[in-house]
Amino acid sequence: MVVVEKASNKLFEILSKFAIQGTVGDVEPFGSGHIHDTYHVKNLKEGEPDYLLQCINHNVFKNIPALMENIQVVTSHLRKKLEHLSGADPEQEVLTLVSTKEREWYYKDNDGSFWRVYHFIPDTFTYDVVKTAELAYEGGKAFGRFQALLADLPVHLLHDTIPDFHNVVNRLRLYHEVLQKDPVNRVAEVKTEIAFVEERAEAMSAIYKLGKAGKLPLRITHNDTKFNNVLLDKNDKAQCVVDLDTVMPGFVAYDFGDAIRTTINTAPEDEPDLEEIQISVDLFRGFTEGFLEETGHSLTRTEIESLSHGVLLLPFIMGLRFLTDYIDGDNYYKIHHKGHNLQRARAQFQLVRKLEEQYDLLRDIIGEVAKNCKEVATVTSK
Repeated sequence: MVVVEKASNKLFEILSKFAIQGTVGDVEPFGSGHIHDTYHVKNLKEGEPDYLLQCINHNVFKNIPALMENIQVVTSHLRKKLEHLSGADPEQEVLTLVSTKEREWYYKDNDGSFWRVYHFIPDTFTYDVVKTAELAYEGGKAFGRFQALLADLPVHLLHDTIPDFHNVVNRLRLYHEVLQKDPVNRVAEVKTEIAFVEERAEAMSAIYKLGKAGKLPLRITHNDTKFNNVLLDKNDKAQCVVDLDTVMPGFVAYDFGDAIRTTINTAPEDEPDLEEIQISVDLFRGFTEGFLEETGHSLTRTEIESLSHGVLLLPFIMGLRFLTDYIDGDNYYKIHHKGHNLQRARAQFQLVRKLEEQYDLLRDIIGEVAKNCKEVATVTSK
C-alpha cells in the first residue's frame, strides 16, 4: 500500500496496519450512521478497490472480537453459498472484510479504539425514504434472501453482540431504571410519551412470550433491517445487505418489523412534524411480497402470524430506546441538535399509532401473501 498525504496522519497510520492494495488518495467521512465513524478510502491505482474504514463504537459493542468473528463467519458463509448460485456475484453481493497484516479482522490502536476495513462496493445507492412499491419489493427480497441463505448456518456459531437487543421486557426494564433516576431532570417534559409506553407495554411482549414458550424458532437474523442497509444498483435492484454488527440469533419478526418500520413510513424516522407521518399500504405489500417470496416456504405458521406483531413492536422499541436515551442525557445515539432523541421518539410513537389504525389490514395482507407464496412453492416443487 502506498499512502498519499491527503488525510490525517492518524488515519494513515491505521490504514497502514491493514493488508490493502493500491495507492490511498483521499480519505473522506462517509454515510450518516448513528453509531460508527466511517470513511471512504479512495484508491488511486486503477484496478484496485476503494475501501471503507470504520472506527467501531466499543461503547455500544462491548466485545469487538466476538462482533468481528460473527461478521467473518456470516460473510464467509454467504460467499460460499453465492459461489454456487447461477448468476450470483459474491464480490458485489456480500461484504468483503480486509484483514490486518497480522491476519486479524480488526486493529486496536494505542488509544484503545477498534478499527476495521471493508471493500467499498461501487455504483451502489441507499434510500432513507422509500417511494415506490417496486423499491419496497427489492428491499423485501434482499432481507428475505439474506435470511434464507443463512438458514443452514447453525445458530450456536454466532455470539450475542448485544444481549437482549430486541427483548422488549429488558428494554422496558432499562427504561424504568432511567425513568426513576431522571439524571438530567427531563422526566417532567415527557409525560405524554411515558403514558404512551405504559398503555402498550403489556401488549408489546407478545413475541417475547412466544419465544420463551418455545413457539418461535431462533434463527440467524440481521436485527437492524433499516431500508438504508440495503445497497441497490443503478437500476434500483437490490445488491447487498450491509451493517452486519447485529447479526445474531433472533426471531424473524424482528427483521420483518424493523424493515417495515423504515420502509412504509412516508417520512424520515426523526420527522418533527407528526402530521407528515403516514404509512403506505402499497409499500407494505411490496416489501411483504419480496420478503415472503424468499422466506415464506420455510417459516412456521406461528412465525408468519408473529410478523404482524413485529410490525408494531419494532417502532415501539425504537421509540422507547430514543426516549430512554433522551431521559438519560443523550449518551447512546449521535444527536444533531438539542432534543433530537425526543423528536425521534415522538416520530416512532406516531408511527406506532398509524400502524395500529391499519393493523387488521396489514395482518390480512401478510396472510394472503404467505398463502400465495406457499401455493407457488408447492406447484414449483411438483
